[in-house]
Amino acid sequence: MNPNADSTAKSLHSWSLFRTLGRYVAPGSMPLGQLPEGGGGGLSLLDLPAELARHGYDSVQLCHFYLPSREVGYLGELRSAFDDAGVAVECLLIDEGDLADPVDGDQQRDWLSGWIDTAEQFGVDRVRVPAGKQPPGPDALRSSVERLVQLADRHPGTRIMIENWLAMMPDAASVNEILDRTAGRIGFLIDLGNWKGDGKYDELAAVAARAESCQAKVSTDASGVIDEADYRRSLGVLRDAGYGGPLAMVYDGPDPDEWGKLDQAYGIVRSVYA
Repeated sequence: MNPNADSTAKSLHSWSLFRTLGRYVAPGSMPLGQLPEGGGGGLSLLDLPAELARHGYDSVQLCHFYLPSREVGYLGELRSAFDDAGVAVECLLIDEGDLADPVDGDQQRDWLSGWIDTAEQFGVDRVRVPAGKQPPGPDALRSSVERLVQLADRHPGTRIMIENWLAMMPDAASVNEILDRTAGRIGFLIDLGNWKGDGKYDELAAVAARAESCQAKVSTDASGVIDEADYRRSLGVLRDAGYGGPLAMVYDGPDPDEWGKLDQAYGIVRSVYA
């Protein structure tokens, strides 16, 4: 976590703008089928930085599947667009891959390594990878830890993070197990909305002090109204643990007004972190 970062700076996770970006998923970016490839016709990725700046954003966590090209020339053009807009790319989110796959785990590791190469070419020094899509049994945990460390060895200049997300990370115990066993080699991005149920806040509190990045996801009802009480309590857990880094807001509810809902979320962020 950057101790000089401002948690009230305006930041978002680019998944929040999936509709704005035309539901675009680049060919070849989702080989395991996490999302259907295709889409398009919305805001282009090259135009995103200026639009983020127009809405007052300081930083973004960028999903890998939005990249229509991994060619060096395109990455340079996109990097210039973010630099010109004054919007930082906090990290590249690699939203596919399964390091714990019992058959193809090495292949998945190599695929993820290729995307970390892309992040490095793009000039982003932090990436989030999935710890695995298998339940956290002993073999799956061991495989995930081994391959995460191998990725860290291959990419010593890039901070690789995992998230409390997917089958490998159903609770605080599984997160702490992997972080303990990787002994500081791997960082932690906390998502405030991935865990559900009455025990959610205790689970978040058990890992919040280890977070160096955050996805501040809102929960909504069926019409898209933000659950403000839940959001305040989740943000409060993070604040009380001493987190002071960026809070990349996430909205993916049914109301299509993505920018408007994110502004509502930002008002709550500022209130909690004032």
